[in-house]
Amino acid sequence: MLVEQYWKPVYKYLRVRHRASDEDAQDLTQGFFARALDRDVLAGFEPAKGSFRTFLRVCLDRHAANERKAARRQKRGGGAPPLALDWRDAEGELRELAVTDGMTPDEYFHQEWVRSFFGVVVEALRAELAAEGKAVYFTLFERYDLECPPGPRPTYAELAAELGVKATDVTNHLASARRRFRRLALARLRELCAGDEEFEREAGDLLGGTAA
Repeated sequence: MLVEQYWKPVYKYLRVRHRASDEDAQDLTQGFFARALDRDVLAGFEPAKGSFRTFLRVCLDRHAANERKAARRQKRGGGAPPLALDWRDAEGELRELAVTDGMTPDEYFHQEWVRSFFGVVVEALRAELAAEGKAVYFTLFERYDLECPPGPRPTYAELAAELGVKATDVTNHLASARRRFRRLALARLRELCAGDEEFEREAGDLLGGTAA
């Protein structure tokens, strides 16, 4: 869960904020998670002092600085089995996304964490609906809520004609997909947060309203 959610923000942060090459960023990412998980570094997190995301970024900054100071790299996690991560996918996202000038390190890390979080939830929704034989629900959700066409979004009538369903089905299927998306997002967020206070704060920031 930790690696799945955070590896892309960590890798992109190293590439952008620490100006690491793609190879160095891969080594640093592998080494960071290998140390964090093996040495129980994350046990030092204290919720009262801030969010887990900020704590993780500070640990990452310290790790990168130590590696530079020692003038050496951890080769794929320092001998630990390498994590199976899609570096090309992350590099593709870096080429497509511009970094906002004046953004603080914490703001940038937060931006990439949000991008990674919702990406994982979207894929979980796709898999859940496909397993239930409701792929059309996801297609509607993707076409109407996720895609960003240059012009206006398609109307419900246009989507109904395109997918061969009733206009009322578009309304109902979209509502169902949105409820499921929120449920999956909240469930994942609950697993990532250290306590109720952080969970409520993050849920409000990411999804609006309460976590109910």
